[in-house]
Amino acid sequence: MRVQGREEGEHKDLMTHHTNMSDAANKKEDHINETDTDPSCTITGLLASWDDFKLFQLTKFYRERLEPAMEGGVHGVSSMLTLEKLISGLDHAKVCELAEKGERAESSKLLLNLVMKKGSQARRVMWEAFVKIRNAVPKIDKILKEILDHGFVPYDYIKVTVDSSSLTGKLKDIQQKHQDTLKVQTEKLLVNTMLKHGTVRTFHLLDRYVDLTIISSVRDRMLVEHELLARGRDREEWREKSIQRELEKIRPDQLFHSSFSHRKSQNGSLAAVAGVAGIGKTTMVQKIVHDWATGKIYQNFQFVFFFKFRELNAINCTINLSNLIVIFYPYLRNILENLWENPEGLLFIFDGLDEFRDKIDFDNSQGDTESLLECTDPEFRCKMSTIVCSLIQHKLLPGCSVLVTTRPNFLHVLEMAEINVWAEILGFVGEERKEYFNRFFEDEALAEAVFKHVEENEIMYTMSCNPSCCWIIGEALGTFFSQKGKNHQQVPKSITQLYSYYIYNILKNHGRHVENPRDVLLKVGKMAFAGVSEKNVVFQAGDLIQFQLQPSQFLSGFLMELLEGEDSPRNMVYTFPHFTIQEFVAALAQFLTPDYGEILKLLNEAHGTADGRFDVFLRFVAGLSSPGSAGPLEEFLGPFPDRTVCQVVDWVREMVEREIENIGGDTGNRNLLNTLHYLFESQNTEVAQATVGPVETLSFSYLQLSPNDCTVLNHAISFCDTIKHLDLQSCALQCDGIQRLGPTLHKCQNLGLVKYQLGDAGVKPLTEALMKPDCKIQKMRLENNSLTASCAEDLVSAVTAIHSLTDLQLGYNKLGDAGVNKLLSDALKNPQCNIQSLGLSFNGLTASCAKDIASVLTIKNSLKSLNLSSNEMGDSGLKWLSVALRNPASKLQKLGLWAVGLTASCAKDLASILSETHSLTELDLGFNKLGDSGVEILSEALRKPNCKIEELGLDHNDLTASCTKVLGSALSQNSSLKGLGLCFNDLQDSGVKQVAAALSGPDCKIQSLRLKSVGLTDSSTDDLVAVLSNATSLKELDLRSNTFTDNSIIMLRRLITAQKTLEQIQLAENQFSSDGKTQLRALQGIRPKLNVII
Repeated sequence: MRVQGREEGEHKDLMTHHTNMSDAANKKEDHINETDTDPSCTITGLLASWDDFKLFQLTKFYRERLEPAMEGGVHGVSSMLTLEKLISGLDHAKVCELAEKGERAESSKLLLNLVMKKGSQARRVMWEAFVKIRNAVPKIDKILKEILDHGFVPYDYIKVTVDSSSLTGKLKDIQQKHQDTLKVQTEKLLVNTMLKHGTVRTFHLLDRYVDLTIISSVRDRMLVEHELLARGRDREEWREKSIQRELEKIRPDQLFHSSFSHRKSQNGSLAAVAGVAGIGKTTMVQKIVHDWATGKIYQNFQFVFFFKFRELNAINCTINLSNLIVIFYPYLRNILENLWENPEGLLFIFDGLDEFRDKIDFDNSQGDTESLLECTDPEFRCKMSTIVCSLIQHKLLPGCSVLVTTRPNFLHVLEMAEINVWAEILGFVGEERKEYFNRFFEDEALAEAVFKHVEENEIMYTMSCNPSCCWIIGEALGTFFSQKGKNHQQVPKSITQLYSYYIYNILKNHGRHVENPRDVLLKVGKMAFAGVSEKNVVFQAGDLIQFQLQPSQFLSGFLMELLEGEDSPRNMVYTFPHFTIQEFVAALAQFLTPDYGEILKLLNEAHGTADGRFDVFLRFVAGLSSPGSAGPLEEFLGPFPDRTVCQVVDWVREMVEREIENIGGDTGNRNLLNTLHYLFESQNTEVAQATVGPVETLSFSYLQLSPNDCTVLNHAISFCDTIKHLDLQSCALQCDGIQRLGPTLHKCQNLGLVKYQLGDAGVKPLTEALMKPDCKIQKMRLENNSLTASCAEDLVSAVTAIHSLTDLQLGYNKLGDAGVNKLLSDALKNPQCNIQSLGLSFNGLTASCAKDIASVLTIKNSLKSLNLSSNEMGDSGLKWLSVALRNPASKLQKLGLWAVGLTASCAKDLASILSETHSLTELDLGFNKLGDSGVEILSEALRKPNCKIEELGLDHNDLTASCTKVLGSALSQNSSLKGLGLCFNDLQDSGVKQVAAALSGPDCKIQSLRLKSVGLTDSSTDDLVAVLSNATSLKELDLRSNTFTDNSIIMLRRLITAQKTLEQIQLAENQFSSDGKTQLRALQGIRPKLNVII
């Protein structure tokens, strides 16, 4: 309260000062906007032009957004404030301590409170800090861009949006009546239920309402609605963006908060909220109306009008806005003229644009003359769509505000409208799911049991982000868990089992209302299948007639009746409570039909449909072949035909076998994963064992796997005897995926989790999953996973406990010296560790770490391969390594020192490694700066008989032709070297000739010579062919990225033809014509194993 009081006092003190300076500041602001082009310079100048009062209002205006936005940059802002002595060192320490403990929200809140308490200079420095950190903190950057784009001072905008709800006399009384009416209309929530007899139960809105996660942007305006397939992957994709701090949350009471507005508007605000089916759009709107009616939010609006497009469909004649209001709110008839005088005090809410039958076309792209009509007068009679369109476009009652909700695939309709705030409902996140189930069940123990089961089943957990899916889960599992003594081993685990129990509950409670439920469900299923085929979710009365169905109490258990007009059957439409229920009933119909001859044709055609519309349907068909899923339904519907069941089981078997054979590539891997979903739903252990049991390699790299997918993959691997290679590179699942795969990862010999977004938190569950007595893991790739020193302890546990692990790749992480030192001292020096190959490239290591690495090399004689590339080891770090490698105790055979900052100064140390090490055979020194002088020193080491090096990389080392005479001479005398890389050095024709000549010597055994981008021209080909034709050991030659033209083709063909040992020659990225390339490719088959790459 003290901070707030200070702010209010400061507001008054600054007001007078602001009035005197405002005009001058505005002129300066205009000048800045006209002249500056660099965004940071522009915003800096803009801030400098604002007086303290404007900056105070700016901070106050954005405060609710600044708290979460600052979470990613509290250290930087706090440091700058401390440096300017505006907050104390103790306060800075408190802010940083909270952030480091992971309590970023509290840290940001504390810092902002401190800034507001310290006064105007602190606020100015804070905003200056925002400019400095904007590139690293996306939410801050977004706010700064908005300030520039809007081109207005928030104070000026705030003056327009102050509270306008004060009314007097008769209007005040009518407003109270309107609020009372809306309160009554919205305080009850109707919920379909099968847990008790009857189809609908009534609850108080506040007893059932759970806050949803809403973001102030729309992820994909053309998103295809298919929650079960896309929702899990979509959720994970946007979780990644949340981690990057890009998505901003917005509350329902902030939809007309102008700091979230994408554009400045003088005519009122327009907000659009999107969300997939069942995500809670209508319930959210109901809560908004109820909260306004009870005085909790949006009190700047005098009147709120709430319409459902579903109800507006019943208006088939022309109408004016005044009559529309009177139809829904007749008591407002006599005050409408008064309301129209102050449109800024009006809020119109339209729910369910996707359900509106009339066409809304803001840009008249269809050329419809009707769409050209505009309504500017509340008394003007026109089509309902024209009224809606005119309100949204601010043509009718300019100044009023409008809120529209819709499914994402209808957002394109609004793209031409001037939307101020775009928002999307993501659904339940984190504890919001648990709260839903606590409110769904009156019994606390029942709620806990159901939620625990949902948590343990990732498929259900992913579904439960959608409130509608939560309802389905609650309906299905509630009955099951509420029955005492029920065998919990039979609790539904697959989606098919879950939906089977859901339909079972309907049949149990309503089956008595129909003589032949099997026949009715068959007809409903046929209609549902037609809808799935045509992507139709709303059915007319004509559809019921077509499929010989009549409205009944039994039918209402499956279909929701939606009243679209007057209370008569002809104005009723029907929809399934959720699209997945429609898909399930469509699948169920395949087991109820007496005509089972066409089932295989139907399954194959559905499986071959590319757009995925049948994917979930097919999963349900596979699942219903399982006795566990079919059993409860057969109690009421009679037995499923054995022939149909067998045909489906055989089809699943055939599909899995076919996709296993076709594994490879994105399409093949995705198809295999989809068929593994069929296998999972079928719960057929015999088929699973027969089909995936022999599988040894599985690769799903670059597929965006959902936690659902990982559960299915875990199920498949559980039937495999041994997985030699599991590749999950770039699946972006973090530790969620590891937890789902955990039970079977120990069966893998080669596990690839490259770019998996594992993070430090994911290492622990991974190591725990692998630390089993029968763990078979031999190679584990964890490159590019954002690992830091914090996970070193868990890595140590894995390396020392998993005795089968011999190859560990940790490149492209951030372990640093501290993390690697921990790994070296506690793991590699441990006798229990059997690591033979260790990759530490791109880990931020320095020369300080080299000493510890060196000590390991002399102790750990099992270590054969070490990659330290792209770390700043430098010449000093190399000195430590050279001492260790010369030690007879070192058994290292392969060392990667690519791009570690070496110069000619360390050449003597390198030479000692080449000539004195006892075991090293491969050394990569590419992308350093050894230069000609350094390589000349190395060349002397290559001459020595003790040199055992077989593979040497000298790519990109600033070499020229000056060093090649000495190098060539050394190569001619070296009999150990088999591979040499000289790519990206300016050797030119003369230099390459010197090197190539060495290959014709009797002692030279080089098999692979890499000369990519070394400056070769057509002038070199005669000499090159002459010397290389006598290189009796040469097998691979890389001549890419030089400047050969067609003039060299004759000599190159002669080389390829004459050099009988040559197996591969690379000539891509030269300057051959199409005809020249054809001539070279024609040599491809002249000799077995010969590969000519153009």
